[in-house]
Amino acid sequence: MAGELRGKKVAILLAPKGTEQVEFNEPKRALEEAGASVDVVGVETGDVQTMNHDTEPGDTFTVEKAFSEVSAEDYDGLVVPGGCVGADQLRANEEAVGFVRSFFEQGKPVGVICHGPWTLVEADVVRGRRLTSYWSIKTDIRNAGGEWVDEEVVTDGGLVTSRHPGDLEAFCSKVIEEFAEGRHEAQTRSV
Repeated sequence: MAGELRGKKVAILLAPKGTEQVEFNEPKRALEEAGASVDVVGVETGDVQTMNHDTEPGDTFTVEKAFSEVSAEDYDGLVVPGGCVGADQLRANEEAVGFVRSFFEQGKPVGVICHGPWTLVEADVVRGRRLTSYWSIKTDIRNAGGEWVDEEVVTDGGLVTSRHPGDLEAFCSKVIEEFAEGRHEAQTRSV
């Protein structure tokens, strides 16, 4: 994997509170090891505490850039971690939703795990897509027009999704593969 993403710039989202630490940390590490430059993007810059298992405080990480300072044009790919509280905060933020939607409009690859697809539902980009998530939000995905499946990792036209932290190895591997491929025409079909 080393070097596959050299020259690529990736955004990874970090909610103001409640992002699942391992779903943020592991993809970020894997992307950087593959050679990508990774920016941590969120509602506002500064330190943010992550969570472990949604209930236990995790480590603190720094949001480097606010949504108001960046656009999808600045990046080659996007990662949206989960965490029930964090994902709920992101889907309730218009700037976050617009930022995510822009990646789909531009056909850029996106990796989303666990509760992260809530933001995709809010951005109205799951219609006609096959994806997975944490099992408790499968009805939200189906109601938004997506086909929910219970698989470790699912790829649909540049969109990579996984269910939970137990899928991270497969998720990170597939995200790197899709980000190395770059833009996908199929990404624009439901926007």
